[in-house]
This record gives sequence, structure tokens and C-alpha cells, in this order.
Amino acid sequence: MKHILTIAGSDTCGGAGIQADLKTFSAQGTYGMSVITAVTVQNTQGVFGCQNISPDIIREQIDAIFTDIGVSAVKVGMVSQIETIHAIADKLQEYHAKNIVVDPVMISKSGFDLMQPDAKDTLIQRLIPLAYVVTPNLPEAEVITGMEIKDLTAMEQAARKIFAMGAKNVLIKGGHLENDATDLLFDGKNAILLHSDRIETKNTHGTGCTLSSAIAANLAKGKTVEEAVRIAKAYITTAIEHSLDIGKGVGPTNHFYELYKKAGIWDDIKD
Repeated sequence: MKHILTIAGSDTCGGAGIQADLKTFSAQGTYGMSVITAVTVQNTQGVFGCQNISPDIIREQIDAIFTDIGVSAVKVGMVSQIETIHAIADKLQEYHAKNIVVDPVMISKSGFDLMQPDAKDTLIQRLIPLAYVVTPNLPEAEVITGMEIKDLTAMEQAARKIFAMGAKNVLIKGGHLENDATDLLFDGKNAILLHSDRIETKNTHGTGCTLSSAIAANLAKGKTVEEAVRIAKAYITTAIEHSLDIGKGVGPTNHFYELYKKAGIWDDIKD
């Protein structure tokens, strides 16, 4: 079994962040480990607070994993401050980490800043060049590139710009497009359009975390980037189709739907 590490923030209500990553790793048949960068105060209605973990503790968490357990892939999520980014980048370079997937989490769905504005340049300088795959959504890609992105042409231009920052592969997620839900994968030569139907549901909490984690898990299992992305898209699509109507706001995706269905227990537990 492959061992996958997530470096991200903790989500109180379990739909995103560390919790979503670990669920995804398990659903993809891998063993998940975690380094917590921040503890958020959130539920389905929004993010209400955040306490960052000290850079020293982040370094020590990474040391604890890499000095004991083999790491086949790393997913990096919420990294809210400059010192955190430096700590993570230094350690990933020290341990020659492979299959690094960077999900540049910046703003929550409720509008809470999950990354300090002055940390953007550090993310670009330190983490994007380490990324085997970077997975921004449209608002994140706009912040990173300084571009306005409203269509597929602009998505490809943004992907090329992010690739030039050092990422080996760029997946720009198109969920924020007005009339489409097409993602764009760019490997430095080819731009591949990945179409999917837009699913009408409000329960999409943690979709970005889940997608990037599924990509990391499948890279660890030896899939190519395109294969890993396609498998991850199929997985998150199913998880959204069968999302969970939990809480008063935006509910989470259903990370284990396929496993529940195969086990024949979904009808017994879904209510």
C-alpha cells in the first residue's frame, strides 16, 4: 500500500482540509498521513476563525513522517503564511519529496482569507516550482497570474503562465465558468480539456481538497498525470452526485459512496 502525506489545515466539520484528504486517500486504497498547518473554526455555513501552527512544529511533523515512513506522494493544501511556506518548502526539498500536488487554497467559499495576502509571492517562489501538479480554481489562478479568466482561451494562457513559474503540470479547474465545468490540464506542450457535467447541488464543500488528494494518491500508484487527473475527476464527480446534506449550509461530498455501494450498505445508512 502506498503512503500519502497531506500538509494542510484542519476542518472542524470534516468536509475539507486534512479530514477530506485522509478520507480520499483511504477511498483510493492508500494509507494517509498528515501534517497540520492550521486549525480552522468552521462548519457548513462558513469559516469563522483560524489559528496557525508554528513553523517549528510543522517542520517537526514533517521530520517525524519522512524519518520513519516512506512517502509516495505529497498533497499540499492550506499554507496561510510566509513562514509556513518556507518551512514546508525547505523540508520537501531536504527529503527530495516526489509526486507533490499543490492545491493553492486562498479563500473559503464563505469569503474567509485562508492565505495572508503577502504570502502569495512566497507560494509562487517556493511551492509552485516544487509542484508536479498544481491545481488552482479560477479565482486562485487569477490571483497567481494577475489575469482575468472568463473562458477556455484565458484558462490556457493562465496555465502556460503558471507552468512558466516552475510547475511541471497545471490543472486549472473550471467550476467557476459561467456555462461550462471544463477543466484544463497543461503539461508544457499540450492543453487537454476535461469535460464534465455540472451537477446541480449546493453541497460541494471540500471538492478542491478531494480532487487534489485523489490526484496525489493515483500518482503514487503509478498512474500518469493525465490518468491520475481523469480518475480523480471521475471520483469527485461521483462524490458530488451523492453529496451529503449535512448542516445548515454547504454540505460535504460523499467520499465513500462507491465503497458503501459495493458493500451493499448505502441504502441502510444514507438517512
